[in-house]
Amino acid sequence: MNAQHHALHPGAPSLEHVRCLGVAVADSWTGDTIAAFLKRLIARVGRPAASLKDGGGDLRAAVACLEEQGMGSPCIDDMSHAVASMLKRSSQDHPTFETFVSACGRVSRHVKQTILACLAPPKVRTKARFMHVHRLFTWADQVLRLSPSGGAKSGSTLATLRACLEHLPACKALITRFCGDAAGLLACQQIVKTQGLSHATLAQCEPLLATMPSAALRQECRAYLVYELEIATTLGLDHIGLPISSDAIASLFGVAKRHGVGETQEASRMALRLPAFCGVPTHEEAQQVLEVSVARPREFTAQAPSLTRQRREVLGHPERLERLSLRQGDRHLEIMPPAKNRLNNPEIFYLSNSYEKIPGPQIRGMDETSPLENAALPGIREMALTS
Repeated sequence: MNAQHHALHPGAPSLEHVRCLGVAVADSWTGDTIAAFLKRLIARVGRPAASLKDGGGDLRAAVACLEEQGMGSPCIDDMSHAVASMLKRSSQDHPTFETFVSACGRVSRHVKQTILACLAPPKVRTKARFMHVHRLFTWADQVLRLSPSGGAKSGSTLATLRACLEHLPACKALITRFCGDAAGLLACQQIVKTQGLSHATLAQCEPLLATMPSAALRQECRAYLVYELEIATTLGLDHIGLPISSDAIASLFGVAKRHGVGETQEASRMALRLPAFCGVPTHEEAQQVLEVSVARPREFTAQAPSLTRQRREVLGHPERLERLSLRQGDRHLEIMPPAKNRLNNPEIFYLSNSYEKIPGPQIRGMDETSPLENAALPGIREMALTS
């Protein structure tokens, strides 16, 4: 995405503001393999203004590897993941946290298929739980307000509700504190995601942070914002607004998962579609699509490994089952921008160069000499490489 996004567009970046510079598929990723892919990408499009990443350890290792090799760029930590990590550190060791989680599960089981089904807790996935766990605490706070102190008539709806809540009232202190902390963090997050991180948005966040009950969490969030603002200053974006959210990238993969599956869910099929789901097509690109024959996409995708094709082949011809083991060494799909000397490799596809025309002022302070300086295409230094 364009690092100057908040100078050019109102609101947070969305899919129309994202350009797909490269995609690769592998059985697994490590810091070294991610760094190797990024090196190949940098060799074609130049070093990005900054890297925007989530909290993944492999991504941190890849960024460190590039830094050691003189190809590093300022690294921005996505605010959603940063906030989730703060909430996790401040709450997961609380003595009643596990009690709270277990109580929510029991409430869910007790109220389903009953007259109280409308009060069932929201689902929160186990992986990356703290990205959405505030919804669970908000629900608990609202449900407990339905059960004020005092007696309840036997057989009444209130009595039924209290029987379902079980140990939830014992977690009231944790719920109140968490909701107060989450409210301040999420309000700051909304401001910064929409307007970018700048001196002005940091000033808007200060009174919101002051309302949070946990002093340690206030200090941690303030320190995070100040640190990221230093990066914005380095890039000359401290008065414009530094893009600090990877939501658009997450949305891109979410769209790909819905539209990029066949009989089996396969990464290569999704990867081939990613460039089409982001950015705004130009008139010339739309005209090119109208001129594409039905056979051309089939010819194009036939070069990539396909689980769907393998599935059809094996289920229709059981004697070909052993062939699957012979294909384990096949290279995976990789999509890269074209270089001056294109590789004659049928498993590497090339993206359009339309991203060269992205408008916007040049970023101040990015003109220093680097080993890959001459490899950059026009306008690429305005891009933020996102994970």
